[in-house]
Amino acid sequence: MTLFRVERTVPSAPEEVWRRLTDWPAHGRQVPLTRTRVLTPGPNRAGTRFTARTGIGRLSFDDPMEVVRWEPPAAGRAGTCRLEKSGRVVRGWALVEVTELPGCGSRVLWTEELSVHGLPKAFDPLLRRAGRVLFGRAVDGLLRQG
Repeated sequence: MTLFRVERTVPSAPEEVWRRLTDWPAHGRQVPLTRTRVLTPGPNRAGTRFTARTGIGRLSFDDPMEVVRWEPPAAGRAGTCRLEKSGRVVRGWALVEVTELPGCGSRVLWTEELSVHGLPKAFDPLLRRAGRVLFGRAVDGLLRQG
């Protein structure tokens, strides 16, 4: 398992940041060659399931996820969303935290631990760097969208 973190500070309110980061179909638009499909009816909550499908044709794989913790930000309380990944190729979890910064917006902390089936541990440093870059770009794109 490889652990990595992405941290951002943005001028937007926590509720808006939360809405953007938990727009699951929008994640697919931020990750190359990926489409995300929500499998459960809204609104988002613990138990929401969705699948990100990445690749082209036969060189594709599914990354099924389930929201196991759903606590949107509220007055004085950080928002926390935990996802469990249960795919055949990618397994692990992600924790999304949105904290209000008094007078200056929000802090986002995206922590992810994952493993890729068949990838030797010797590749963990490369996977960690790639995860930070890929998820950093996805978070940046989600935070930019309107």
